[in-house]
Amino acid sequence: MEVRAVLKYVRISPQKVRKLVDAVKGKPVEAALDTLKFMPLKAAGVVEKVVRSAVANADQNPDIDVDTLIIRNIIADQGPTLKRFRARARGRGTRILKRTSHITVILGEETVQ
Repeated sequence: MEVRAVLKYVRISPQKVRKLVDAVKGKPVEAALDTLKFMPLKAAGVVEKVVRSAVANADQNPDIDVDTLIIRNIIADQGPTLKRFRARARGRGTRILKRTSHITVILGEETVQ
């Protein structure tokens, strides 16, 4: 059984989120939260929030044991880009792209073999 949580329109580029996804993918939830807690990246705090939300979603289902959850997948998709302009020399302007992300966390129960 899988549980998911989605955080949309986060003001961080998906490229920065994808840097830390491999560090927590496949780990038990407790270990992943400990890893994210001590990472010095802004994306770590955002991903931690989504993982906690997914655990809270799993807690609502009586069939799922929260202690055996592992992170099956984390997906950082690109959201809409905010377009801004910055004044430059000689009356010109250059475009600044402020990227956003949609972060999806999928949790599943650990299979005992």
